[in-house]
Amino acid sequence: MKHYFALVHKDADSAYGIQFPDLPGVFSASDEAEDIVKNAIEAIQLYAEDETLPDASSHADILARDDVRSALNDGAYLISVPYIEDDSAVVRVNVTFERGVLKAIDDVAKGRGLTRSSFLAQAARHEIEVGV
Repeated sequence: MKHYFALVHKDADSAYGIQFPDLPGVFSASDEAEDIVKNAIEAIQLYAEDETLPDASSHADILARDDVRSALNDGAYLISVPYIEDDSAVVRVNVTFERGVLKAIDDVAKGRGLTRSSFLAQAARHEIEVGV
């Protein structure tokens, strides 16, 4: 999975601003800190709809850039954002769970009005986003 580094800016009384050094012109914003990665992933997905994604720079290459160092000196910080391809094709897979875990998954999914598959997909997406 590709990961792109993003600079996050936050001034008093403003939303979090997100920009990608490897993707000029791609920006996002978030009112809440917990939505930064989710919104950044969406920005990359939107860009990828019309453009070919370039190779992602390494951490060392990003830190070597003058514009990035300047932004970091001004208070921005770097995050690593996974590129989750926006591909709606459904693929059947076989997975194995402990019986008790599977029952818990089914109970929670049913309680939320979801199928097992949609619940697992949401849980996986959440872990990918917050596990960065």
